[in-house]
Amino acid sequence: MASDSEEDYDDLDFDNASEGEEDIDEDILDALEGDLAAAAAAEGTEGEEDTDSETSDGGSDDEDADEEDPNPHKDLERVLTQTLQEAAPPSKPPSPATESPLAPDALPPQVENRPPSPAQLRRIKIVSGIKWPRSFTVEAICAIPHPCATHALASSPCMTHLITGSDDGYIRDYDLFTAVNGKVFLTAPQRQHCGVIEGIMKAGQIRCWWENSLPVMNPDGSVGEPSLYPVYSLAMQSDALWSLAGSDQGHVALFTVRHSPGRLCHVMHGHRGPVSSLALQHDEKGFFSAGWDGECLHWDLNTGQIARRFSAHGAQLAVVAVRPLYSNSIQTQWGPGSEFTVPMRGSRDGRTNSFGGGQHSNGHLPKQEEDAKSDASYDPLFDEPDATDGDGDGPKFNPFGNSAGHQQSNGQNLGRGAIAPKGAPPILDPATYAAFSPDLLMTAHVDGQIILWDRRVQTPGKGVGRLWMSEKTPPWCMSACWSADGSQIYVGRRNGTVEIYDVRQTGRAASGTPKIWKTLRNPVSSGVVSCVVAFPDGRHLACASTDNIRLWNVAEAGEPDAYGKMKSGVQFKIIPGHHGGFVSQMLVDPAARFLVSASSNRGWHGEHTKTVFVHEVKHLW
Repeated sequence: MASDSEEDYDDLDFDNASEGEEDIDEDILDALEGDLAAAAAAEGTEGEEDTDSETSDGGSDDEDADEEDPNPHKDLERVLTQTLQEAAPPSKPPSPATESPLAPDALPPQVENRPPSPAQLRRIKIVSGIKWPRSFTVEAICAIPHPCATHALASSPCMTHLITGSDDGYIRDYDLFTAVNGKVFLTAPQRQHCGVIEGIMKAGQIRCWWENSLPVMNPDGSVGEPSLYPVYSLAMQSDALWSLAGSDQGHVALFTVRHSPGRLCHVMHGHRGPVSSLALQHDEKGFFSAGWDGECLHWDLNTGQIARRFSAHGAQLAVVAVRPLYSNSIQTQWGPGSEFTVPMRGSRDGRTNSFGGGQHSNGHLPKQEEDAKSDASYDPLFDEPDATDGDGDGPKFNPFGNSAGHQQSNGQNLGRGAIAPKGAPPILDPATYAAFSPDLLMTAHVDGQIILWDRRVQTPGKGVGRLWMSEKTPPWCMSACWSADGSQIYVGRRNGTVEIYDVRQTGRAASGTPKIWKTLRNPVSSGVVSCVVAFPDGRHLACASTDNIRLWNVAEAGEPDAYGKMKSGVQFKIIPGHHGGFVSQMLVDPAARFLVSASSNRGWHGEHTKTVFVHEVKHLW
């Protein structure tokens, strides 16, 4: 009895549900009767009257009728769906995780957080957990003889691949770890060639080499003998998959390194002279090239075409460098997060002259500093410290070219600025520099000008400015680089000095912005500063002169001790190995384990050697 009542109850619910559905269908059919008639006329189907009569009756629940005739509601469902989609407001495309496109709770697509790639993990592993020491000791342990001058160096971050570009048109790939860990030493002729007379030094281990040449097509269509082009600049991908080589004819060639080394993939033409410097973007999807034609080109590696041109006043470019990304693993004296922390301020009276130098309230220009006498009368290598740093009332020598009590970090008198070259961008002022983004590009010109470009500004003439330079600074610069944390710029000068600009600090209009923080002065007899390279700890700097390579502690040099007295004597360390010629390029690996130096005059008049030295960097705690 209970089962019969339940069956009757179920039948009653089914009948009620059927009647409700028939009522809904009749209401919808009345509203869409015109649409059905138009659709039926367009399709030209037969039996239109029968179909309309059947659909107007609301259909039949008889199973036999359903089996004999096709579903009469198929066209109805299609038209109903199209009508609802046209009447509904436009909505966002459904996410892959949403089944129905009309679901009210559909969420917008979210960016997938991909895990780091194996290449990124390797790069992070190199510098993870490093604690920088208070100082370093650098010693030459390996010498790599070359048949001619070596213009350029490049390496992978792990130093597994070290490539050199020489004047003979060859690119050589060396196995650094096999050389320094092996037991192959220089022979007597090699020691004579390298200038290593005393001591025992290991020899380099070459892995492979290839020609920097381009295919030549003869008029008859045959392939001619390719010509070799001297290599003036190099850059390598972080995993050593490919490298870029800039030649003396203005083209940049892309070669494979790790797999099928030396295979020419693409050639990019853009410069009208030697390519002096190359710099990769942080994402390695593009690069920057600097040439003797005075132009800096931004290349897109996805297309192999020029994406942007950075043109200033036409002077030959010596260096192009992208500002490094700040890394938390770098422990600097300023601490983390020091992006433009010093407030920017202009001159006290708001007046500037045409050279970017400020004026006093009486309208007279500041008096020039007189440091020529101290430069010529003191040599920190041979002069006694007491002769110039005594307790008397006479002038005390400061190895940074400033009299005691007038340091550059305190806004001392720097004198008049140099005359601006024709067509050069104006000196950066606090208002313009305050709008710069951290995405900066630095170009160094042979005439001594250092120019900063805001890469995010695409308007010509905007987002660019040059750094202030004293009128007594000689117009010559062959090397400049960023500090490891991107807070400072080191510029090597012809008068044996290294000027340090702090991009986070600004001075008065007299000293420009960013301001000159310090000036490191080598002995007068050392010669010009041909190359500078920053250590990854953010505190040390290696600068190469004609006689030697010197290691400076930038953070402590020229600073007073705990008692407020200036340190006397030599404030740098000599790095043995290189001597008697220009240094074309130096590089230091991210973990500060090796320093590699190459010698060349880079097409200028001057002496050079034919040796690449590999130095071991020891950490002193």
